[in-house]
Amino acid sequence: MIEIKNLHKSFGKNKVLQGVNLEIHPGETIVIIGRSGCGKSVLLKHIVGLLTPDSGYVKLNDKIVSDLKQDELYELRKRFGFLFQGAALFDSMTVEENVALPLVESKNGLSGDNIREIVTEKLKLVGLKDALKIKPAELSGGMKKRVGLARALVTNPEYILYDEPTTGLDPIMSDSIDNLIKELSEKIKVTSIVVTHDMYSVKNVAAQVAMMHDGKIHFYGTPDELLKSKDGIIIDFIKRTGA
Repeated sequence: MIEIKNLHKSFGKNKVLQGVNLEIHPGETIVIIGRSGCGKSVLLKHIVGLLTPDSGYVKLNDKIVSDLKQDELYELRKRFGFLFQGAALFDSMTVEENVALPLVESKNGLSGDNIREIVTEKLKLVGLKDALKIKPAELSGGMKKRVGLARALVTNPEYILYDEPTTGLDPIMSDSIDNLIKELSEKIKVTSIVVTHDMYSVKNVAAQVAMMHDGKIHFYGTPDELLKSKDGIIIDFIKRTGA
């Protein structure tokens, strides 16, 4: 379980996180929503130890992330997969090389054949088993997201962090990515944390929703509870997203 307790983080005079409290349970898909600049991505970076809180903590299975030594932090990050907003693929590499990169960098003693077998398996999981030798420039936006997801899955992580997975995609492709997130959660029982402002994704994939506002968790509950809420801040956010 991931426990986030009274988390504060400022950058100069800009107070981004102002007492975030949240629990993320094993195997669940939680969606974190909120306006741009409310601290969603900053929260993700604290979960994997890329940022250190000013106060409060993130605890993963009873270990406080900010207390870990560098080698312990490196081991912890192996338990996470991360799908970046723009997929973050290397244009000079093939799809196979992009997906294989975490395995190659980990120097875990796998042979080239072993790595190719794992990469092929993950690409099959996201519906791209025939894309091994293609370069990113030849892929659509949705296909790039799928390759990024295959790379996030290649180390068999316990947790996957999705940063705006449907941004820049048309509605059909957005639905496809949402369905893939849902299927993966059900098939491999991974814990999924999805950061988005897309209310359609919230309705499609979330078991629980956490809404951030003014540096805190303003709402926590199911998508149905969110949509039925009479809270003015929530109603305004939903209207702005066009859902």
